[in-house]
Amino acid sequence: MKKLFYYMMVACLLCSCRPVIDRESVVARHRIVTTETDPHSPAQVGNGRFAFCMDITGLQTFVPFNTLSQWGWHSFPQDEKARTQEYRGVGVAVGGREVPLEFPDDEQPEISAWLSGNPHRFNLGRLGLRLLKADGREAVESDLKDTRQEVDLWTGVVISRFTLEGVLVTVETVCDPELDAIGVEVRSLLLEKGRLQFFMDFPYPDRKDISEYAGDYTCPGRHISRLESDGAMSACIRRQIDDTRYDVRLQWSDSMCIVAPVAGSHRFRLEPDSKGCFSLLCAYMSDAGQVVLPGMKEMKVRNAEAWRNYWLSGAAIDLSQSEDVRWKELERRIVLSQYLMRMNEVGLWPPQESGLVNNSWFGRFHFEMIWWHELHYLLWNRAELAEEAIDVYRKFLPTSRLRAEKQGYRGARWPKCTGDIDREWPHFIHATLIWQQPHPIYFAEEEYRLHPTQEMLDKWRGIVFATADYMSDYVRYDSISQRYVLGAPLCLVSENTPVFDTSNPAFELAYWRYGLQTAQTWRERCGLPREKQWEDVLEQLSPLPVEDGVYITYEGIPDMWTRYNFEHPALAGIFGMLPGDGVDKEIFGATLDKILTSWQFDRVWGWDFSMLAMAAARCHRPEDAVDLLLYDSENFRFDAHGLATGGPFPYFPSNGGLLTAVAMMAGGWEGASGITPGFPKGWNVKTEGFRKMQ
Repeated sequence: MKKLFYYMMVACLLCSCRPVIDRESVVARHRIVTTETDPHSPAQVGNGRFAFCMDITGLQTFVPFNTLSQWGWHSFPQDEKARTQEYRGVGVAVGGREVPLEFPDDEQPEISAWLSGNPHRFNLGRLGLRLLKADGREAVESDLKDTRQEVDLWTGVVISRFTLEGVLVTVETVCDPELDAIGVEVRSLLLEKGRLQFFMDFPYPDRKDISEYAGDYTCPGRHISRLESDGAMSACIRRQIDDTRYDVRLQWSDSMCIVAPVAGSHRFRLEPDSKGCFSLLCAYMSDAGQVVLPGMKEMKVRNAEAWRNYWLSGAAIDLSQSEDVRWKELERRIVLSQYLMRMNEVGLWPPQESGLVNNSWFGRFHFEMIWWHELHYLLWNRAELAEEAIDVYRKFLPTSRLRAEKQGYRGARWPKCTGDIDREWPHFIHATLIWQQPHPIYFAEEEYRLHPTQEMLDKWRGIVFATADYMSDYVRYDSISQRYVLGAPLCLVSENTPVFDTSNPAFELAYWRYGLQTAQTWRERCGLPREKQWEDVLEQLSPLPVEDGVYITYEGIPDMWTRYNFEHPALAGIFGMLPGDGVDKEIFGATLDKILTSWQFDRVWGWDFSMLAMAAARCHRPEDAVDLLLYDSENFRFDAHGLATGGPFPYFPSNGGLLTAVAMMAGGWEGASGITPGFPKGWNVKTEGFRKMQ
């Protein structure tokens, strides 16, 4: 009888357990295979802080793709007219007083221009193959035949194969998970014939704000590349670009000769002497310290183990049992987005919009986009991968306090667009955008929900309280209407309305309410009374603007649905990104209908579709949610490598937004019921490990 009872209990437990996802199978079915170079879409290897982009050869042989890092920042030398310490800002009338805002200053044009372009991220250098034909001429890409490149997502290795005049070449490329280093293993009979060599080339930083191939190779006299031998099997190239210095350490498997650049060049030639297999390791270092490079075999093992641990960590989703034939494309986007985000967006700072593929906005990161780059890690139970990036709020708290004080406000005003130092880029949008301000409160709440401890309260309380102090001081009291307003000059989410005419935007009002209410909750958790000024603002904050039964972008906006129905439909965020503080659900449902039928979806950004999908999910419209994640738009495409459109290409907020929306639809949100509430019937979705969204 006891044995029967035991077996019945086991059977019940097995029935109650949801099936375990075969994660490797899910990942493996989306292995990337290409047969030619797309000059705009490289394959990559990377570790989140550093990434190396490559063409069909497994290196940067025919296309000058980038090698980028999170530590590689440079500033051009300042001249006498561009002394940044003399920048004053521009006085602007705000609420009856003059506030120095970080506008471009016509009286200080050189300083404004220098601040706009510095610091900028720079390309660490180019590594490629030098392939020689039988007659001694260098091969071009059209000389290669039988080209095939496979990206093994599970192990993070790229295997490239091609033939040159009938001789097979196999190139295996990996990145070390800890060191900013790549390993390359080449197998070919061309090696022993002296017809397969390498080259390394180094550019000077360019001055472009958007730079697909970063760097200027035409001004060799402005920088230095000095070769130093470390021994028979290693060497170091010491780089100096103005005041920026870094090292490139090389290690190889067999004998190799390094030919120094000719005058007027920084192009080194690496000539191996090998019998058919040769490996080369390149480590990029921001300081001159010594580092012990692993061998190629060890690096491959380290790389594979790190990627396996990543795929086995956190949440997972399997759509393969769904009736809707679109499941495979959605799952492909999900898998490739996870791969790309781990490779490009885990490290010292929040990422730029284009990850580590190329440079956009001088390679700097945007504070309003941190939500779209980082939140998915917390919802996928991989919070440790966002930890360093969102630590920017701790790092920049002192300077953000100074910014607020200089402008006459309490608390801390967060910047809009910066590099590795908190120095705003003078710009009309940057100086007036505000929807990034509540972000740290959202992240603090998300981390506390994950770890409701005193340690977490201590970590975030100073940031939360300083942010709320600024938010409560930024609003202005209108004695006539007896309410607090978010007034001009103000740039809202969509960045497409006149900043001096924009007042009480819907999304910003909703986010202000969420931020201040959450900050009050934090005071209570810390054993403190509710802050009076925050409470006054909460009680008298302007309601969300409504016109003709739907929410509108800002109070008094003219011709909204015909003139301003493009760019970000931020209205969807008030009950998509946000949990809906102060939102009337019936009005919001009508607003969502109006957006879906009236918006110009050929004039939006990639993350807009994910924001709309989250709104549809909260409105119990899962069919719309899925349709939006698969919307046929030029601004929401995912190519063979998973790189997405939706902004300057590639646009990583599209990938991050997709992962955030999927996590919400799979794991639910506060108040949602059922399993995978964001997916409709017919979608048989297996999930593991997702956390509920707020």
